[in-house]
Amino acid sequence: MANFSKSNAPRFSVDVYQNEYLTQGAGEVNAIVTVTATGGETSGGLPLAAGAGGPDAAVVIMVDCSGSMDYPPTKMRNAREATAAAIDTLSEGVSFAVVAGTHQAREIYPGGGRLAVADAGTRDEAKEALRGLRPSGGTAIGTWLRLADQLLGGSGAAIRHGILLTDGRNEHEEPHELRAALDACAGRFTCDARGVGTDWEVKEVTGIASALLGTADIVADPGGLAADFTQMMETAMGKEVADVALRLWTPQGARIRFVKQVAPTVEDLTGRRTETGPRAGDYPTGSWGDESRDYHVCVEVPAADVGQEMLAARVSLVLPEPGDATGRTLSQGLIRAVWTDDMVATTAINPQVAHYTGQAELAQAIQDGLDMRKSGDERGATARLGRAVQLASASGNADTAKLLSKVVDVVDAAAGTVRLKAKVAEADEMTLETRSTKTVRVKK
Repeated sequence: MANFSKSNAPRFSVDVYQNEYLTQGAGEVNAIVTVTATGGETSGGLPLAAGAGGPDAAVVIMVDCSGSMDYPPTKMRNAREATAAAIDTLSEGVSFAVVAGTHQAREIYPGGGRLAVADAGTRDEAKEALRGLRPSGGTAIGTWLRLADQLLGGSGAAIRHGILLTDGRNEHEEPHELRAALDACAGRFTCDARGVGTDWEVKEVTGIASALLGTADIVADPGGLAADFTQMMETAMGKEVADVALRLWTPQGARIRFVKQVAPTVEDLTGRRTETGPRAGDYPTGSWGDESRDYHVCVEVPAADVGQEMLAARVSLVLPEPGDATGRTLSQGLIRAVWTDDMVATTAINPQVAHYTGQAELAQAIQDGLDMRKSGDERGATARLGRAVQLASASGNADTAKLLSKVVDVVDAAAGTVRLKAKVAEADEMTLETRSTKTVRVKK
């Protein structure tokens, strides 16, 4: 991957959708902020963060090699084939390494605490090294992540990415140890996590992806790993700008109540704020390629009288620069508040805000319903999963509706009337839980 000059990096835009009109005394403003990166090598824009002359991207693939990967034996073979497919997808010049994960982490290629540079020769060497992967030992994912962080941190690459595969629960380290590893790695690299089979813990895998701003998914059939790994690596190779922050500035008396990514997945960023100046804070968004994402911003403002208006928040996309604490502003948008006695204006619901409020509720309803089902609360589970079916139907989220139909019998989707299925395949339940935060874009 070549360094990008000022003429060929993506161009960012910010669009704000809201109903800015409030009734007298009201003090909450909601807006959907759509951030779009377009162009890449074709339309110009702003360059990547300055590099040190090395490759722009570095990737570490972490492969579970614990003893459970031997059951069935084809699982390890599929994992080797998937990793080989990912290595074949690496762009020329990208730094990479492969880590074997058990109750400890071991770099199997290239070794020596360094990364190789992708070309025909190193790809072949790496694939040959995969032949030595054998299942044994336990699972301590925090050690895998820490080794990946060491390797990526020493690469000098602007875009640092991990791919993690596991088939089991993180049984050989305490939960607080994994949490500490995630806290140490957050903001240093992004990571896509995959669970293969059905013996892993959904909340562990999704928690890793959430903390490291990556994606999570299930590959119930190990035979599907190669296609999934290829797609993940293709997406990673499409990233062109790293460490972009969503910066929110609020005037005196106003405060950010919450910030959530709401498309393509729901991710609460509220607790990840980093103060960057008087009344300003940054929320991490990770790496970007040619893509668009939506964020729900809720601002509390001082109540005011009819006829008054104010800037509730200024939204900026910011790219860090060495030696510059403020960074470079890529694009901006404004969130406004206007107080009026026009009831038609104040009661109008912005379609983007309404849609994504429903999508966030849909994700929560699925999580609640599945947790209640596991705990034996059939009545509560039926109510919450019924609400999920209703929301999926109303918003046109066909993929989630299809997954729900494997867990409940749908009597009336519009009304949210369902019955819990007596028997549910474990893979179907885990797929629904893992993909519960995936959303659909608002209908234009």
